[in-house]
Amino acid sequence: MISSMRVVLFDLGGTLIYDKDPWPPFYHRADIALIESLEAAGLHIESSTFFYGHRGLLSLYYDRRGDDTDEETTAVLLKQLLKEHGSPNVSDDVIASALRAMYAVTQSNWFPEEDAIPTLQTLKERGFRLGLISNAADDENTQTLIDKGSFRSHLELIISSAAFGKRKPHPAIFQAALDYFHIEANQAVMIGDLMETDILGAHQMGMKSIRITRRAIKTASRIQVRPDAVVSALSEISPLLSE
Repeated sequence: MISSMRVVLFDLGGTLIYDKDPWPPFYHRADIALIESLEAAGLHIESSTFFYGHRGLLSLYYDRRGDDTDEETTAVLLKQLLKEHGSPNVSDDVIASALRAMYAVTQSNWFPEEDAIPTLQTLKERGFRLGLISNAADDENTQTLIDKGSFRSHLELIISSAAFGKRKPHPAIFQAALDYFHIEANQAVMIGDLMETDILGAHQMGMKSIRITRRAIKTASRIQVRPDAVVSALSEISPLLSE
């Protein structure tokens, strides 16, 4: 039993939602949609060289992300690419439209877990305050996925790294949640699938953590910390928590 909790914080991808099919075909179609949107705005894009040998914008984003916790959004990255290819003054509206077209493709591969809403409802009925902290390349995409899963009415706080500027496990993004709820770290529990972001970040702050392994990738972890509990489904969380 994890006791004295007032706030439960969730990760998004791999926790409340899951990706159903392999990503490469979606990334390919997403990049086509991105380029078509840019070309419709009057830009000429040479797709074979635009991403500098990477498969596309999302692949380039993940390849560049590494261990740095400063969030370089796909909007920032796309602007840099356009500038380097001779289009330095593309408007924010054009950038946003192109990214919206791209993410419309990838959003079709994200689905809410069947026990996500029941778990959120149960925890809320028990008096817990609920929030979400998600590492994300685009805040609008995060908000769309939250609405697609019908999570918004259950979540009092939503923080994406794209909007905040720092990614988990950076302490600042967790501190922002603690400050919002006006609680100490030992009164919050973080729930997520990734040791390197969710569990490590919570541990560094003195928060409790629960790892959900249903969608977790089975790879060797460099992280020496351990979660306070491990579950295979969201429905197992509520019995572990006492107010």
